[in-house]
Amino acid sequence: MQTNQIDYIPIAMQLLLAVGFVVTTIIISGFLGPKRHSKNKDKTFECGIESVGNARIPFSVKYFLVAILFVLFDVEVIFMYPWAVNFREMGLEGLFKMGIFMTLLVIGFYYVIKKKGLEWE
Repeated sequence: MQTNQIDYIPIAMQLLLAVGFVVTTIIISGFLGPKRHSKNKDKTFECGIESVGNARIPFSVKYFLVAILFVLFDVEVIFMYPWAVNFREMGLEGLFKMGIFMTLLVIGFYYVIKKKGLEWE
């Protein structure tokens, strides 16, 4: 299968349109947005709770571990959707491959539970 550079023009146009829209929106909102400053308006505010202390306090490693594990298992589950859609066409071979995939997924999940990666202290 041969491709020419002209085949990539629609992709480049879509990329330019998306980037152009984002840049234009940011620039226009900067010019048109309100510019009134006050002591109360310039205070830091987070989820209805007033900020206390230093913002440079490091997060616990557990937070990042749970976030990475969520993304990892979420992406693995996303791979199951195409398999479920094409289940009939794949036949017994597809079922066997998904069995291997699910086995590895369960082994990984068991490992995380055994290492207490999802427990908070």
